[in-house]
Amino acid sequence: MSINETAPRGQSEAVRFDEHGIEPIPASSRDSTPWQQFWIWSGANIAPINWVLGALGVTLGLSLLETLVVVALGNVVGCAVFGLFNVMGHRTGVNQMVLGRGPFGRRGALVPGLVQGLLTMGWVGVNTWVVLDLVIEILAELGVHGGSGTRYLVAGLIMAVQLGLALYGFYAIRTFEKYTVPATVLAMAVMTMLALSQAEPDWTGAAAATTGDKVTAVTQLLTAIGIGWGITWLPYSADYSRFVRTEASDRAVFWSTALGMYVPTVWLAALGACLASAGGGSDPSSLVTGAFGVMAIPVLLLVMHGPVATNILNLYSCSLAALSVGIRVARWKVTLVAGAVASAVLVVFVQADSFARAFDHWMVSILVWISPWAAIVLVDFFVLRRGRIDVAALYRSGGVNGAALVSLGLGLVAGWAWQFGMVPALQGPLARALGHTDFSWLSGGLVAGGLYYALAVRARRRAAVLVAETVA
Repeated sequence: MSINETAPRGQSEAVRFDEHGIEPIPASSRDSTPWQQFWIWSGANIAPINWVLGALGVTLGLSLLETLVVVALGNVVGCAVFGLFNVMGHRTGVNQMVLGRGPFGRRGALVPGLVQGLLTMGWVGVNTWVVLDLVIEILAELGVHGGSGTRYLVAGLIMAVQLGLALYGFYAIRTFEKYTVPATVLAMAVMTMLALSQAEPDWTGAAAATTGDKVTAVTQLLTAIGIGWGITWLPYSADYSRFVRTEASDRAVFWSTALGMYVPTVWLAALGACLASAGGGSDPSSLVTGAFGVMAIPVLLLVMHGPVATNILNLYSCSLAALSVGIRVARWKVTLVAGAVASAVLVVFVQADSFARAFDHWMVSILVWISPWAAIVLVDFFVLRRGRIDVAALYRSGGVNGAALVSLGLGLVAGWAWQFGMVPALQGPLARALGHTDFSWLSGGLVAGGLYYALAVRARRRAAVLVAETVA
């Protein structure tokens, strides 16, 4: 896809069609600000699905206080790493999957690119289910008991809005978030005060009977919603920070994106934990309707804003992932395929007995590959290349970096070994031997990142020796 600069920098607030592909964004088209990046990521995380983050802690057997501590501290780490990945996009003007060609090589980056494309489709299905179930529950409060036809109608309307915004690309996403997120923040603040005034949180009660049970629950919570939540967004980050103005500082980009992720995630997770500890359950729709009842109707559209704001990022990044792996089709065709796959994922979650358990299963399964991939990209860019990369080299024909792929493969094995999912196939030997703990994100990242660094340093030393021998 060619770059068509459809508007000068002075028209930064205009909603125009984004014809940028995966080529570096030229300086004249980079008109986003760090503050706009804050709204983009805040909007993506002010969503009912994030309420499940806190509710899951109570479901796993932790007290309310324990859940809040794990979520708050865990997200410090996850969101800080997320901020670093946004710095990559700002420095280079390149989307995240193309940046992955640095360590993996152009053909070696095909595998992570394909996985990212499937991942984004899956998230669209997950987020749409949360909104769909919420709308049906609120309609039931009003006495409207629709059948499957109502579900399909609501899902179709939501999907149409998401696809329309994603089709227009970054400029529409930025404008949508800038003008809707502040209103959503205000509405959520009012809803939070209303919910807490009606709920009676239990600060100390916990189902985990022993210290071992608590440790297990803490590790699973860290993986699914603490450190893991920020990590799940790493493959998306540079897709949007590449549009930030060149004169903006790295520090501004880091803090705006990290806080844009951290503030709404911890805020809504705390709300979900409070409602769950008060007996609200862990299902998102039950949390909302139980706390607000029919009072949720005036803010229904604002509540729906969150998943829509999240899914337009998924659909847009899905199209970039497709272009990054060499799939040369129109963006609208990619979004249609994404919608079809998302519908299949949606059916799976609708049929799940427990959303919290199904969501935990989903999070664990995707973190096992993101963590080692992210560790390799992080080490390559900030450690080996000192934060600078030859952008032109990313677009030249290239092969496969075997060291990166070997590191990724062993990182996947290490992550699986300390993974404790909801099905036996996703329960590694280390996790079972160590009390069902889950440190898959840590084991996978350390093995992949450490091995890649060691192999890269060894290769450099060998190259230096060969050069010295040649000169001699």
